[in-house]
Amino acid sequence: MLSPCLGRDDVQRALGAALAESRWVTVVGPPGSGKTLIVRHVAADTETWWVDARTLRSLDDVLVAALQCLDAETAPGDSLVGALGRAVDGRACLLVLDGLDLDATDAGPMLQAVLESTSDARVVVTALTTAGQPHESVVRVGPLPVPSHRSPLEGPAVELFLRRVRSAGGQPVDLDAQAHEVRRLLRATGGLPLLIEQVAVQSALVGLSNAMSSASLDEAVDSAHDLLDDDSATALRRIGLLGFPVGLGVLARVLDESSARAADLAGNLVRRSLLEVDPRGRFDMLSPIRGRARAIARPHDVAAVESGLIGWADDNAPAHDNYGAADADWLKDLPAMRHAVLTACEKPETRAEGYSVANRIFSSLYTSMRARDAVEILEAALSSGDGPPAIGAQIARRAGIAASEMRGTYEGLWLLDRADEHASSAPSPEEQLAKTASIRAEMHLDAGEMELAEREARRALDLDPEGSIRRQATRTLADVYTSQGRFAEAAQAAGDALPARMSRDERWIDLSARTLLARIALEQGRVAEAVAGTRAVVLEARELAEDRVGLLAETLLRGLDPTWEPLEVDRQSLPWAVRLPVLTQDGRDLLVRGELRQAAGLAADVVALADSARLGRDSVEARLLLGRALVGLGDLDQATTTYLTALDHCRTMRLPLRAADVLDGLAGVARARQLPETRSLAAAAAALRTPRMAVRWGYAADYDVVPASRAPEAWIHGEDLSADAVTLISAVFNRPTSEPPSVLDQLTAAERLVAERVAQGLTSRAIAEELFVSPRTVDAHLTHIYRKLDINTRARLAGLVTEQTHGRAHA
Repeated sequence: MLSPCLGRDDVQRALGAALAESRWVTVVGPPGSGKTLIVRHVAADTETWWVDARTLRSLDDVLVAALQCLDAETAPGDSLVGALGRAVDGRACLLVLDGLDLDATDAGPMLQAVLESTSDARVVVTALTTAGQPHESVVRVGPLPVPSHRSPLEGPAVELFLRRVRSAGGQPVDLDAQAHEVRRLLRATGGLPLLIEQVAVQSALVGLSNAMSSASLDEAVDSAHDLLDDDSATALRRIGLLGFPVGLGVLARVLDESSARAADLAGNLVRRSLLEVDPRGRFDMLSPIRGRARAIARPHDVAAVESGLIGWADDNAPAHDNYGAADADWLKDLPAMRHAVLTACEKPETRAEGYSVANRIFSSLYTSMRARDAVEILEAALSSGDGPPAIGAQIARRAGIAASEMRGTYEGLWLLDRADEHASSAPSPEEQLAKTASIRAEMHLDAGEMELAEREARRALDLDPEGSIRRQATRTLADVYTSQGRFAEAAQAAGDALPARMSRDERWIDLSARTLLARIALEQGRVAEAVAGTRAVVLEARELAEDRVGLLAETLLRGLDPTWEPLEVDRQSLPWAVRLPVLTQDGRDLLVRGELRQAAGLAADVVALADSARLGRDSVEARLLLGRALVGLGDLDQATTTYLTALDHCRTMRLPLRAADVLDGLAGVARARQLPETRSLAAAAAALRTPRMAVRWGYAADYDVVPASRAPEAWIHGEDLSADAVTLISAVFNRPTSEPPSVLDQLTAAERLVAERVAQGLTSRAIAEELFVSPRTVDAHLTHIYRKLDINTRARLAGLVTEQTHGRAHA
């Protein structure tokens, strides 16, 4: 239940009117004027997303906090501003940025851009200043009116004072007998509600005549501090040094008290309106109070908070650098952990401890899908200065993993280079270099750069042939060989990756290698063997709680065994490298059920995400699904474009069996178009499979085209596509046209559909609904369109489309 908003009827009406007329309202007023309470009252009947922006000091911090509040996420390659625009567009809600420092964050232009790119986003900001942007409306909140010497002692300021005295347990106030003291105290507050509450609490504790007349909030906090007992005063100062809400465990360590005693001290401050408790049970301060408490803190308070936070972090981080779960209790106090790590890393004498804690918390962060937090903490640790070389190399590798997952596959490569720099000073440099090479090989594998992946995996083995990384690097080689259809080499490498003895902490490598063996069986037509092998992996992974590798195996199994009942999983919580295969299989399931438009929409999403994240093999699999769904929908033009793009990727990545699948898809399109090259396309697919003893399965089996006796010589070189194959096959489908050239011709069919709807004035959300894709996919297409056409606004794109359309109409 909200506290009464006394004396603010006019301001509430003004805010309500502003919200009815404007999509962005900034509520401006001095600290302690009650801006937040006013907004809460006005927005009480509106679906509201509330961001506590009081501690945010950069634009990225604001964007990340808003996206988290909206339960929205960013894909690798996404811009934070674009993601926020998508999250609020078409959503009947009000986004409140409470306590935003518009000067420090320079968030005004960002909010202006979000409003310009959306149709119905609504934002309220509470701040000390305005942004001065065109879309911004301003509502000002001043102090409550304080009765003058000659006016009656009544009104909202008086009522608030009396209520707070009563709630603090003070004696009843006689307005006739004590009028002079009441007037004195209210004048000192200047009518600011927060100051009135502080003075009222003092009056309840020591009586009206003994309460100090504070001329400012700083003096009110000073007066409250002087009235506290020593332990409570210490708690006030030390909590003021924390720039974030904290739980009781953290509070106890910085106060150097037991949890019970810390709870008592915090409760004492809460009763005096010096401290707040948020809905999650975290203790926090209003910014004006925190600022003054920080200013009066003493050197021993600063030292105690610093050592207490570092001690708490060291005690609560996992004992081993490879342990950590998503339900770790310390994750509830992640801001405190981040601050402790970075504080420790800042000073040479505690940097080793900071590095150690940062390294030990990574597993929990990675398991709980907090890649952004992981990379921020680890990158900040690295930038503080060099720590112990071996730990530094591992932190840099892990920062690289997190950066690649959050920003895109290759966005972490520079951090792997940093890991190599640390490795040169480590006790066993070859071991560290081998580990980094192995991670680099995995990045190349995810991107579809098979030659680079093989080179780095072999380099890892050469650097440390009998070391701990041998099995992981060999498993990577097995994955490369399987993707390339080199099945004899793949089976040998997978066998070598299996452990000579059972080792529980490396069972994921065993399970992954066995999944690859099942995949080989599937590609060669031994379906029963593939099903049995994959089933065994899934069941064992569940027993060992190896969730990641188990889910990937189960995703393969879902496509092979329709009787299998998979476990429910929250797609949104999965890492991109796992989520995209799962979503692609979801699309296949939709296709099997005949829900073609839904399958096409989901496949288009995965294509956009995979391209943004540079997950090359996933982009090919998604395009195969998209092409098949488009053929089913009768959209042969888009299907052709999709398949030809996939074929080009397959040739570049050296994925011959997926290229064969694409060729079968193109054969199906060619048959529908009655093209003479139909059987030649099927023959080219067979030419890629036959030397590898592979069979058609999945989508390829849907296109029952009898192949010609042999493929065109110019299309095939040895056992692979020729260098000119994609160009020659594309020419089969791209017949000359008599229409004049257009600048829009360089767009794909999907991009043209988006561009045409932008010209019609539709928002990203509306376009997504019409094309049955997600808003993220629409924005990904727009990004590609802008880059190709060298423009940067919807208005310019709409103008180009209109100009080209009219030009052709008059030609």
